[in-house]
Amino acid sequence: MKKNYYAALTYMVLGLVAGLYYREFTKARDFTGDTQLSVMHTHLLALGMLVFLIVLALDKLFDLSRTKSFNLFFWFYNAGLVVTVAMMFVHGTMDVLGKDVSGAVPGIAGLGHILLTVGLASFFVSLRSRAFGDKASDESARVAVDA
Repeated sequence: MKKNYYAALTYMVLGLVAGLYYREFTKARDFTGDTQLSVMHTHLLALGMLVFLIVLALDKLFDLSRTKSFNLFFWFYNAGLVVTVAMMFVHGTMDVLGKDVSGAVPGIAGLGHILLTVGLASFFVSLRSRAFGDKASDESARVAVDA
């Protein structure tokens, strides 16, 4: 559970720093257009901090971290979020600097989204096994005893 807490804390700090970077960098460059830097702050806070605070509560309730799929969730989801946000940083910074963005940046961001998806699927496998797996076996045992 500690790693969920520290993940949430880390994303909170990164989210706040991202908001500060967006505000100060665009102001220093007199940039007024659209850039991915404007949503990097909210992505880190919502997909990072808030998700891991929810996961922390669910882990406390269901002891999710005992499952193998939870470990897969933790690493795939974090890797996906870091890759996705890093590409937002690169793309947004290049926009503010007025430079062209290579086609590789959206491609790598897509890989980040794939990692996020694998992580979320692993999380739901973990949640299902802990929330319903034990109850299902308890229920079948009770039915067998009642018969």
